Amino acid sequence: MDLVERDHETALLRAVVDGARSGTGGGVALAGEAGTGKSALLAAACVRTGGVRVLRGGCDPLSTPRPLGPFRDIAAQVPSAPLQHQPDVPLPSVCEELYDWLRSEPTVLVVEDLHWVDAATAEVLRFLVRRIGSMPLALLVSYRDLEVGQSHPARPLLGDLALNEDVRTLPLGPLTVAGVRTLLSGTALDPERVHRITGGNPYFVTEIAKDPDRPLPGSVRDAVLARTAEISAEDFEVLQLVATAPDGLGDRALAALGVGLPTLRRLGVTGLLTHSRDGIALRHELARQAVESTIPPGGAHRLHRRLLDALERLDPRDPAVLTHHAVSARDAGRAARYAREAAEQAARAGSHSEAAAFLEIALEHLADAPPQERAELLQLLGFEQYMTSRLEDAVANVRATFALWRIAADLPGLSAAHERCAVYRYYQGRRKEAEAHAEQAAQFAVDAGSGPALGAARATRAYLAHMRSELDLTVLHGQEAATLGQEHALPGLVLRGQLLGCYVRLGKGDERAREEILEHIETARSSGWDELASTGYSQVLNLDVEQRRLRAAEHVLEESLPFARARDIPICQHWQTALRSRLRLAEGRWKAAVEDAHAVLEEDGMPLAWLWPHLVVALVALRSGEAGDAHTHLDEAWALAGRIDEPLRTLHVLSALAEAQWLTGEADPRVTELAPQVLQRFGATPGTSWAVGELRAWLHRLDLLVESPLDVAPPYALAGDNRARDAAVAWQRIGEPFSAAMVLSDSADVQDRLRAIEELDALGAYANADRLRVDLRRDSDLHVPARARASTRANPGGLTNRQLDVARLVARGLTNSEIATRLFISPKTADHHVSAVLTKLGLASRRSVVVRADELGLA
Repeated sequence: MDLVERDHETALLRAVVDGARSGTGGGVALAGEAGTGKSALLAAACVRTGGVRVLRGGCDPLSTPRPLGPFRDIAAQVPSAPLQHQPDVPLPSVCEELYDWLRSEPTVLVVEDLHWVDAATAEVLRFLVRRIGSMPLALLVSYRDLEVGQSHPARPLLGDLALNEDVRTLPLGPLTVAGVRTLLSGTALDPERVHRITGGNPYFVTEIAKDPDRPLPGSVRDAVLARTAEISAEDFEVLQLVATAPDGLGDRALAALGVGLPTLRRLGVTGLLTHSRDGIALRHELARQAVESTIPPGGAHRLHRRLLDALERLDPRDPAVLTHHAVSARDAGRAARYAREAAEQAARAGSHSEAAAFLEIALEHLADAPPQERAELLQLLGFEQYMTSRLEDAVANVRATFALWRIAADLPGLSAAHERCAVYRYYQGRRKEAEAHAEQAAQFAVDAGSGPALGAARATRAYLAHMRSELDLTVLHGQEAATLGQEHALPGLVLRGQLLGCYVRLGKGDERAREEILEHIETARSSGWDELASTGYSQVLNLDVEQRRLRAAEHVLEESLPFARARDIPICQHWQTALRSRLRLAEGRWKAAVEDAHAVLEEDGMPLAWLWPHLVVALVALRSGEAGDAHTHLDEAWALAGRIDEPLRTLHVLSALAEAQWLTGEADPRVTELAPQVLQRFGATPGTSWAVGELRAWLHRLDLLVESPLDVAPPYALAGDNRARDAAVAWQRIGEPFSAAMVLSDSADVQDRLRAIEELDALGAYANADRLRVDLRRDSDLHVPARARASTRANPGGLTNRQLDVARLVARGLTNSEIATRLFISPKTADHHVSAVLTKLGLASRRSVVVRADELGLA
């Protein structure tokens, strides 16, 4: 296709390629409908690229895409590329290997048709995009923008592309009449009439220009098929075979189909074929669709069957491709078998979304299967749906297995189904149902005499007990699970039991258990136990934030969130982002906290994760004096805490309600009547000393505290001993400035209270500061300064999550170039972030950030 009216786009593509040659990374995303010339532009960018390696891959319109399809294509073409004959490489390893390989020399990486992308490929591309500034890489991608909806796997990637300063998104529109006239030069065709017929679609115009003496076609289909008028029926059937293979036909497949060189020469005359990987494909997707449309009713499945029979004889076999052809061939047996193989491969590679899609295909084609086989597939599907945050679907599918297991008289299977339901119901915030399922799972396992099933049931019941601070029960069932795992040689079950014991020890304050948890997580990761590893991260992160090891929590997040993203585990990413919102609130980074909180609340994830985001949004709004719908969020959190019924959650929500009452002066019976009772009830519960101390402090400020010996964390104990300044120092060392300011506000010393007002203003807690101003003016004759003007305030809470990352590196004394290398961004982007950080912190220089790092919570 001639590149008419594409000079600007061509120049930009070549500039990005030149940048890669000189060591500067960048990218271009071409967006437009089919036929707008995206492929032609990318092909033009890949010519005359001396000194730059060119790699090309594409996404295919298979019924369910191949995980990492474009990168597997590249591996097939380039012997040194990652993924050589490795179908099950974990996604984090793929990302790291590709990153190291691509930055080893200047490279143009072309990935076409992102509208057909699989989730794993999208995640790898996101990984590369976030690091593109630190690589000699020109990333060139294309997609049809109208085919990418909000829930499409490419949507997060396109968001990253749009936000990255090193990547440009270029929409390609239709040609003007002048452009059409240029393409029709040398023909007698009327440009304006052709423009009306084609809408200015470059591919359609080009097809018309190839045969100007024919009558004008009414569609792209007519233009394409006109080029096949002279070939025989036998050759046309080969063309139809090629059209039924969206990923093209390799040379070995052509040989297996009996397609020889004479046939290929005759078809080459049509101009419709092009080289694809190691074989052939139709030159354009519009051409493929045009030829495919000629296949008569009842004929497609025969063509797909021919392809399936041929591809089965080749090694290595791609179960995703075989699934596509088996489904189209109406071969239910082979469709179910290959879909299950593809699902297993996708899950091992960390593509849980694709695994679920393949399992759905397998179930659709599992005709007349024994109940046990159908139950097994439903249970596998439920697990993949759970991993990808489709909890309602997961529960429905696992519940559907109950009757099937009973028909099959398979009590261990029935036990496993109830154990899974226990986990999924808990994450839906339905504790009572979860506990009931866990007990049923154990009973069925006992009735069956199945040690493995009983071990899994006990491990899940122990986990539920741990979350409810029932530590003795956690230890009891956790040890039983580990013992049963050892007896039946189930290392994953042993590890579950060991982790549960470590959680209890860490909850009681044994920090040696923390290192053991991290070691167990590494074991789970290396063994491919995604759920166990991500749950371990979530638990140690939760305990770190609860027990105020805030800097340690930051380090966990640096590992856990990339792992959840790379392994395609949205449910854990959802939970860990919620915990990060709580961490940011504690650190005084309220803008970042609310950013995370809204991200969690706006997603269809697990309701269990919503509690802290509700509290974060409410508390930041109340403290800033912009209450808005804060009380609605508090009510949502209270209702959720009631369903979950756990001491820590109940205590934290009551603390938030107590703070709201202290700020507004509006009595809340949940605070005035229930909170003192809850404090007495949970005051001696192991692992609750921080939450108990927090609620005790707010009830003290409300004069609602009933004195009793309670086990509270050290900073709260210092405050209880009237050592407000020592408590404030303790909070500052922890990195929790709001608590430091509030404990000073409780001091009898007027100067401490003035300092509290100043610090609350600096945080943006204007409502809290104003409440203290009223009290101080009432209690003393001292002049109490008015609220500072907005232009003179430095608000450390105004940093986004990315700016926080940059600020911490500035505090360590790193240069912009070093920051760029560490965060995989360009030095220019690093410079922009540093400038924004200095502005938001109200500081004049990088040196000021270093000097005040501890004060700002950046040390």
